[in-house]
Amino acid sequence: KEQYYSEQHSSLINKAYQTLLNPLSRGLYLLELNGVEPAQETDCDADSVFLMEIMEINEKLADPKNEDVLEEIETVIKVKQEELTKEVTAAFERDDLQEAKKLLAKMKYFANLEDKLKSKKIPS
Repeated sequence: KEQYYSEQHSSLINKAYQTLLNPLSRGLYLLELNGVEPAQETDCDADSVFLMEIMEINEKLADPKNEDVLEEIETVIKVKQEELTKEVTAAFERDDLQEAKKLLAKMKYFANLEDKLKSKKIPS
């Protein structure tokens, strides 16, 4: 009985750790705790300049494999994610949940780009 109890709690602890480890999932969880629904993909709150930036990166990813371009995109994604993480942290510290929600929506776009990049870099 004790072993079963330990296994159940171990699973919950691992899930909690994984949620808190990643800035995006951590931010989404904090929104949830505060009763704020995260932005949906259909929400059009993102500004046109931001959406153009995402579209340009997607177009570069769609091009035939080019290591230099992939490394450049990887750097851009990393820098943008770090900037957004700092901005989200500041928004939560100010208790500006709506700003945090908008920033987390942008972070989702970059997380999707990162996933596409990773699948592009894996040899077929």
